[in-house]
Order: sequence, then C-alpha cells, then structure tokens
Amino acid sequence: MIYYLIGSEHIKILTFLSVLFAFALTCISIKLGKNTLPRDAGRAYAINGTKSVGKPRGAGIIFILTFTLASVLFIPLSPELIIYLILVLAAMLSGYLDDSSKAPWGNLKKGLIDLAIAVMGAVTYLRFNPNTFELALSDKIITLHPVIYGILIVILIWASINVTNCSDGVDGLCGTLSVVSLISTYVMFKSYEIEPYYRHMLLIMIVCILGYLWFNASPSRLLMGDAGSRAIGLFIAFTFLKLHRPLLFIPMAIMLILDGGLGLFKVACMRFLHLKPLQKVRTPIHDHMRKNRDWSDPQVVFRFAIIQAVICMAIIFIAV
Repeated sequence: MIYYLIGSEHIKILTFLSVLFAFALTCISIKLGKNTLPRDAGRAYAINGTKSVGKPRGAGIIFILTFTLASVLFIPLSPELIIYLILVLAAMLSGYLDDSSKAPWGNLKKGLIDLAIAVMGAVTYLRFNPNTFELALSDKIITLHPVIYGILIVILIWASINVTNCSDGVDGLCGTLSVVSLISTYVMFKSYEIEPYYRHMLLIMIVCILGYLWFNASPSRLLMGDAGSRAIGLFIAFTFLKLHRPLLFIPMAIMLILDGGLGLFKVACMRFLHLKPLQKVRTPIHDHMRKNRDWSDPQVVFRFAIIQAVICMAIIFIAV
C-alpha cells in the first residue's frame, strides 16, 4: 500500500522502515497482548515439560498477524502472494484454535487440515510458476509433469509444517533454526536477484520471528504454540519453492528435519509397522540431548543452530 505512494528511488528506505516497523510492532504487540493468550498445560512426556505450565501460549497469532499487516502495508502484493498470505494465516488460525482448545486436536484432524493447505499451496504455486525447478547445487533444470510436481510440492509443504511444529519443544529452538534457514535463503534470493517482492516478505517474516524470540529466549516468557510453528513451517516451504530450488530444503533446514522428522518417523513406524522397540528411542532429538547428554536448553539451541548455520554457509558458498 505505502509502496505505491512513493517513488522508486525511495524503495530501499521503505524496506528499511518496514523492517523496523515489523520488529517494533511485534515486540509491542507481544508485550501488550501476551496476557490475553491461552495458557500452556505442559507436555507430559517432554523433558522439562512442566516448566511451560501456565505460560502464555499461541504467540504465533501475534507475530503472524504483524507479519501479514507489514506485508500488506509495505509490499505490492500480487495475487500469488496474497494467496500465500491467506494460507499462512489459515495455518496460523488452525494452530491457534488447537492451542486454545481445552482438548488437544487429534493427529488426523490436524493432518487433514495440513493436507488441505498443502494442496491449495501446490495449486497456487503451479498456477503462477512453471513446473520446473533447478537441481540443488547445479544449473540443471528439471521439468516434471504438473501433477507429479504438484504431489511433490504437497509432500514438501506437509513435511515442512510438521517437522517445524515438532521441533518446537525447547525455548528458542524452532524460531532460531527457522531464522537461520530463512536468512540463508534470503542471501541466495539476493545473490540470484530473483523474486524481489517475495524477498521483501521473507525479510519481514525473519524480523517478526526475531521479535518473538526476544520474549522466547530461555527462560521463555511465552510460547509460539502451533499457531506459530505451523505458519512458519508453511512459509519455509513456500520460500524454497520461490527460490526455485526446493531440494535445498533438505540441507538448509536439516536440523528442523532431523529434530522434528525423526519423531514423526518413529510414530509412523510404531503405528503402521507396529515396531514396539522404537518406544525406547527418545524423540525429538532435542529431548534425547537434554535427557541422555545432559545438554541445557541454551546448549541445544546454540549447538543445533551452529550446525545448521555451518551447513547453510557451505551451501551458499557452493551455490552462489
């Protein structure tokens, strides 16, 4: 909206102001609104799960709404980007309703919602983008049948939503790992000089998460809940799609994938293959590190983030 009111020579100043606006509004909104959020009941099987009891939960509704407002105000939104924003809001809202529900939603209900969002995301992406992508770390372009590519996009989106959600179990972990991955993709967007408006949206999302992390650093004062983690996971998937290198999701979000994904793999194996011995394997990995390796919460966050940052820097060095 504001974009159309100024000349092109002032775009950099506008971007600068949008970053400050998004960060400040996130911090102020959380400060003023945290006591209106539902309270966490704790996690029965999580390490230190009782420490979260009574903390405001569902802060994702605050920083995702701030992200949306800043995007509408400062970015000339195309129909594609508008749909992405709507889907991010839908993921946030479904997560918030689960956060505020007296009885947690079942996995089937949440999985079907995630699937519906993933299908709409895939259809939207293929409506506005070609059914091609560049192979990771090379200039080779792969062309797939739209239906096949659409199915793969649905898998990517669904996986990204759920691994990000499952990694949200330690103060600051999910937000920090997400910021590391998103900043790294921003560097690549900038180097390739592609998708300037999505790149701006990416920057706003990063600073909104950082505003939330101001309050979520250990020991946290509030939690993002499913409202935040599901929306962030969806946005991460969109980011790698718009980078036109979706396979880079694997190395550049590897700690999210390993931390959250192994837990999903364990549950799937136990449920469908009835592999009872897997009950002895502690997941997510952050719980294993805290229980069996005696890592503190800050050690988990810093060490996971360091691993992710090193891998991302190596990818950037090779790819750009």
